[in-house]
Amino acid sequence: MINIEGVSKRFGSNIILDGIDLRIAPGEVVSILGPSGSGKSTLIRCINGLEKLDGGTISVDGHRVDDPKGLQLARRCSGTVFQLFNLYPHMTALQNVTLAPIEVLKMPRARAEQAARELLASVGLGERAGLYPSQLSGGQRQRIGICRALAMQPRYLLLDEVTSALDPEMTAEVLAILGKLARSGTTMLFVTHEIEFAREISDRIVFLDGGRLLADLPAAQFFAPDGGLAQPRIAQFLSKMNKS
Repeated sequence: MINIEGVSKRFGSNIILDGIDLRIAPGEVVSILGPSGSGKSTLIRCINGLEKLDGGTISVDGHRVDDPKGLQLARRCSGTVFQLFNLYPHMTALQNVTLAPIEVLKMPRARAEQAARELLASVGLGERAGLYPSQLSGGQRQRIGICRALAMQPRYLLLDEVTSALDPEMTAEVLAILGKLARSGTTMLFVTHEIEFAREISDRIVFLDGGRLLADLPAAQFFAPDGGLAQPRIAQFLSKMNKS
């Protein structure tokens, strides 16, 4: 599992994460909600080692991310999909997906390319394997980003606001893929502002505000009047999101 204990993170005098405790078990889909600046994306970046912790520990299947060797092993267990795609512009869709399996997992090129083509086909991009990111729409680029993460055969998929840069039609394309992954049993930690989608696919909802974890509840309980909605801050947030 992903085990987060007492994690804190500061940027200068600003406290971004303040004593976060959270566990993600295999097979769970956990959505992280909260206002902008609440620490959601920073938490994802701490899990994959892109940000160093100022306090506490994070381990992925027992591998601590504050240890260089542990971080390397933890990254093999988890794949990250970023909000701005982060594809290599000089590589085709196929090359973007096969790069890490070949370089990190030492997978034979033929096997990596076969697996990548299967992944691309599964998200409706089988015919676009030879195209470059500039030749693809935002929704297509984000689907390639998902394939790139899945190509590493991760136990955990970390998703950081993966629809924030997309228009509504492209957002629907990407959410359909994520819904399919959730229903197939893929373990996902999903930072999002897509409230209804989070309600639909999540086993649990985590709510962050001001760097603190205010709620960690089963999805149905989070949205219930006597659950998360009973907390004024959560009710206020959801009310604003429903009006936006």
